Amino acid sequence: MPYERRGFRRFGPRADIPKPVKVGEEYDVEISEVGSKGDGIARVKNFVVFVANGKKGEKVHIKITDVMSRFAIGEKTGEAGEVSEEAKESEETEEATEEEATEEAEPKEEEETLEEETEEVEEKTEEVE
Repeated sequence: MPYERRGFRRFGPRADIPKPVKVGEEYDVEISEVGSKGDGIARVKNFVVFVANGKKGEKVHIKITDVMSRFAIGEKTGEAGEVSEEAKESEETEEATEEEATEEAEPKEEEETLEEETEEVEEKTEEVE
């Protein structure tokens, strides 16, 4: 096994190398060819993605459903440029969560702060008198 000591592998890519795509991610792709079983073949960051019922030259929006060591499988969710309803809902949920976090993190308005400080000073003045 001298090949392994030099960093060479005899049987393809290493499984622990990070892939450029992940399950659930969505992409706009163009089907560049058709595989032997009739699936469309697209590439995302030069990583092969098989798309069922894809036709050569077709531009589609896909969602990655499975990632293997040398390729991924995606399903059509619409035409290129379209975003699926599921993705729209998740974006809206993320935006709402961000807005809530921003509202909680914002300091009180100056008027409210001044009113509270004025009340505290009046209470302390009454205590002293």
